[in-house]
Amino acid sequence: MKTITNKLIVLIIATIISGGVSAQPGNKVVVNVDSPKAEIQETMWGFFFEDINFAGDGGMYAEMVKNRSFEFPEPLMGWDQKRKMFFGVGDVLIINRDNEQANIRYAKVTVTKDGESPCLINEGFRGMGVKEGLAYNFSIDARLHEGSQIDIRVELVDEDETVLGSATLSSFNNEWRNYEVSLTANKTASKAKLNIWFEGEGEIDIDMISLFPSDTWMGRSKGLRADLVQMMADLNPGFFRFPGGCIVEGRYLCTRYRWKNTIGDIADRELIINRWNDENEHVAPDYYQTFGLGFFEYFQVSEDIGAEPMPIINCGMACQFNTAEVVALEELDPYVQDALDLIEFANGSADSEWGKVRAEMGHPEPFNMKYIGIGNENYGPQYIERYEIFEKAIAEKYPDMNIVASGSLGTYDQSGTEAMLKDYSPQLVDEHRYADPDYFFDNADVYDTYDRDHYKTFLGEYAVRGGGMMDSGEELNNTWKTALAEAAYMTGMERNADQVYMSSYAPSFAHVDAWQWNPNLIWFDNLDVYGTPNYYVQKMYSKNRGTHVLEILKDNSPLTGQNDFYATAAIDKDSNEIILKLVNASAEYKTEEITLETSSKLEKEAKVILLQNDDPTMKNSFNKEDNIEPVEQTISLKGKNITLSMEPYSFYVIRISKK
Repeated sequence: MKTITNKLIVLIIATIISGGVSAQPGNKVVVNVDSPKAEIQETMWGFFFEDINFAGDGGMYAEMVKNRSFEFPEPLMGWDQKRKMFFGVGDVLIINRDNEQANIRYAKVTVTKDGESPCLINEGFRGMGVKEGLAYNFSIDARLHEGSQIDIRVELVDEDETVLGSATLSSFNNEWRNYEVSLTANKTASKAKLNIWFEGEGEIDIDMISLFPSDTWMGRSKGLRADLVQMMADLNPGFFRFPGGCIVEGRYLCTRYRWKNTIGDIADRELIINRWNDENEHVAPDYYQTFGLGFFEYFQVSEDIGAEPMPIINCGMACQFNTAEVVALEELDPYVQDALDLIEFANGSADSEWGKVRAEMGHPEPFNMKYIGIGNENYGPQYIERYEIFEKAIAEKYPDMNIVASGSLGTYDQSGTEAMLKDYSPQLVDEHRYADPDYFFDNADVYDTYDRDHYKTFLGEYAVRGGGMMDSGEELNNTWKTALAEAAYMTGMERNADQVYMSSYAPSFAHVDAWQWNPNLIWFDNLDVYGTPNYYVQKMYSKNRGTHVLEILKDNSPLTGQNDFYATAAIDKDSNEIILKLVNASAEYKTEEITLETSSKLEKEAKVILLQNDDPTMKNSFNKEDNIEPVEQTISLKGKNITLSMEPYSFYVIRISKK
């Protein structure tokens, strides 16, 4: 947290008001501390992950080589070729081995004795980010042809072809083996490339060419980019939803997400086109999923950050916005079996069929998965008739599993598909909500009138889009105004914690040079990362969750935007603290008198966390010095009444300890 300014200290005034603590009529805000309401679920604030915006390959998955095994439809996409003087015909051939299902191609490189070495160049994912002093681990599968003598020299170069680090591999033999070497960068560069020189004479086969930074998350070999995972972990999410999102559905059923193809040896994981390759005007023809980040890694990172894993599986339907392709009901069994097998993979004993696969990957203990989602953004009668089959099969075999059904997209509320689901027994229904700031400001009370008699609500995707649902309004996205609108809306989610059990902003990650969707929670490039104002709103909620809702009223009404003022309150029974969340969405200073109705004595010090900016169009950037981030300070108070002078366009969290 940044240190709070003197300005804030002056503006926050806690005063002693003599006499008891009874609420007075008029304009006071009254918090009923001694009568806690609904429990706030530990899963209330979670994290959504989808490989969109190069969030997976080129992002959280730290592999730096694009198309490492020549499996893209264009086998040399991402690669260039050169000699020191010229490049001869046939120096690099792509060999197709028809008998392999996943890794069907490798390259054969011919080196002649004329002294002009062939070279393969990989461009990375919009370049390669390398940091001075950091080691990078290069690996390659290789097989030397009979009578050949070849060394491989690898080097990182910047945009000016300056060598940043190099290393050599030798002693190849005529059987496929994996070879590794490390090289250390002598300079930082954001758009580096990898050169692979072949020196000597003869022929060599190569495959699975890989480069990873040595500082991966948890130090795992060929693992995840540590700074991106840390941004996620810092939110303290209650759950981790994966792998999406629209990639679950696929444009066609043949390109749907199949979890079984994402586990086991990474060389055997079957690449597919990414759903976002050509979805909109931000075309990315080089966007594929290698599944180095697969279901095992998703479960593993869930465990790392202490979040409940929530996988979403295909329900036999492709994206209804694209092809609306569905599998016939009589052919749905393999899809249902995939769901049952996934639960066994996550939770089964190490001697079960799929639990054994998990154990062989290094995790004999179960992942203790409690939630499974059936479909993503699927709706209508065709979804319901498929959902019914999934629900029956899962509930019979795994009665304790929480089933999440797909619900509405947009700004609907318990209509359409949600109404049909009342005839079934999902534990949660997954709503997705994208709209302009006005919608979020105007609907902080939307959950107040939700039907409580059936399922609970999972707001699985939501974000303020500057131009509304179908217009990204790029210049309006991730501004302070959008974050403040979300903060206001989230007061209603917390206030209705008896109905809203889970929620997650979406999407989460975006590469600044390779995005398809805007807005996003976290932006990154090849070297750095920053959180948007929206990120810090999420963080302030998730780090100050509380355990039970408290009633907070003004003029005997919930604070849902009257005079641009929003509020919610909670008690944390574990820390014995009262937690207030207050939003001033106006351009004016606002003074509020707050009475804490309680028989308990309160500490004389309270912590205030403030997120504020006078300019609602302000955005964050890699220039972090000017970013909108929370500031905090301890303030003094006496008694059970607070006078709070709220800054314009501000979001406050106040933590008050009981004695």
